[in-house]
Amino acid sequence: MNRSTLSLIGAVVALAAVTGFASIAAPSGGQSGAKSTGTAAARLPVERSSLLCPAPSTSDLAETTYTSFTPKGGATDAKSGTAELVPVTVPGKPAKKPTVTLKEPGKPVTATASGADAPALVGTADGALAPGWAAQQTTRLGAGRGLLGVSCSAPDTEFWFPGVSTAEARQDYVHLTNPDDSAAVADVELYGPQGAIESDAGEGITVPPHATVPVLLSTLSPAKVNDATVHVTTRAGRVGAAVQALEDKVGGDWLTASADPAGTVVLPAVPADATSVRLVVFATGEADADLKVKLAGANGSLTPAGAESLHVKSRMTASLDLGNVARGEAGALVLSPTEGTKGAPVVAAMRVVRGLKDKQEVAYVPATAPVGARSTVADNRAQGSVLSLTAPGAAGEVRVTASAGSQGGTPTSKTYKLKAGATLSVAAPVPSGLKGSYALTVESVSGGPVHAARILTLMEDRVPMFTVQSMPDDKGTVVVPRAKNDLSVLDSALDD
Repeated sequence: MNRSTLSLIGAVVALAAVTGFASIAAPSGGQSGAKSTGTAAARLPVERSSLLCPAPSTSDLAETTYTSFTPKGGATDAKSGTAELVPVTVPGKPAKKPTVTLKEPGKPVTATASGADAPALVGTADGALAPGWAAQQTTRLGAGRGLLGVSCSAPDTEFWFPGVSTAEARQDYVHLTNPDDSAAVADVELYGPQGAIESDAGEGITVPPHATVPVLLSTLSPAKVNDATVHVTTRAGRVGAAVQALEDKVGGDWLTASADPAGTVVLPAVPADATSVRLVVFATGEADADLKVKLAGANGSLTPAGAESLHVKSRMTASLDLGNVARGEAGALVLSPTEGTKGAPVVAAMRVVRGLKDKQEVAYVPATAPVGARSTVADNRAQGSVLSLTAPGAAGEVRVTASAGSQGGTPTSKTYKLKAGATLSVAAPVPSGLKGSYALTVESVSGGPVHAARILTLMEDRVPMFTVQSMPDDKGTVVVPRAKNDLSVLDSALDD
């Protein structure tokens, strides 16, 4: 291998290391993925992926299921691989269980843990198990109501969480998990309706190697704010981050990070029977954001009466109470710039309540990036799994594959067509002969971008306990530039 090729590999690996998500293989002699001519780019499967799952619960009665899965057809050349999630280590304490080891693409594996000692997990996948690797953590609380679910996520250096609270009725913890061998240092900033909330306690939080640190947001400032936004950044290293939001009377769930700031954002999975929806938006840039609010329903988009628009001041949090906006029709919220505005970047999330009076449960849904080429969510059950698919612009078409079950069953696939500006809410397809749980993979077939989420519902004592997991692109492939002949320009830049 000549020096120029080695330099290209070094540049690509360095880029992957910065993103913190995956590493890839440099192109070999044959074509792989997208066709390439001259210096055109090729799309290749990743060779290594990282995931982190936060500590599930502090309840002694909690029951947690961890599920790991990789869809088939990711790496065309890799014949084998490893994918393992292991508990974070705590110095001076005995090692915790479980370890979740995935052995083959296409078939999920599960593990369980009980009580407050259920650990946070960190892990990597490589080879054939890396492209599209997904993991899910689902916790059922034994006392009171509550179904808490979260898709384990990749480490990164920045996260936005609109929709948090420091109010008396809420206990919101941001969980910071470090997958690496050296300590990470993170800053946690809070923003309310009036802008930044002053706090020194959120600066320079050290997260030890292979450890997790929960930070109770109400301890960062004496201010009691109903609707706020958390911004997590790292000064050193990288972390996984997720917010566990627990509420008096209505349970709780995990709030994952919003999609990257953008002028137009989509929040999928408003259930048809939602009794309360509250939208929280933060403008990340120097300009105010003026947004149109639309509900993409079964037959197209409509404007919620009395909630047609939202003005969000720069670096401030705004909220909008939409009540029972669904009115019996499942949908998605689409926020876009009002006419004549430039489209200031925003992040967003919504708090969704189902049920009435003392039979209520809550979940949180962030703005979600499109499915892209493919996305997967694990830990689906024979009953209670619903897919929400939204085409906010042009009509689209997707293929949904239900995997084999963790204990048996035959995979099945189904294609769905989506109307422009509309949402399709369907009971998830179930593999024939299902035993155990299974994974759902959504792949784009044609048309415009599609945004997706999975709603998992378990009824208990007439309470619709539920959790919502958004389904952005799994980034199982990445674009790699190809060089036709001479790489001396890149080589020279690297030498400099």
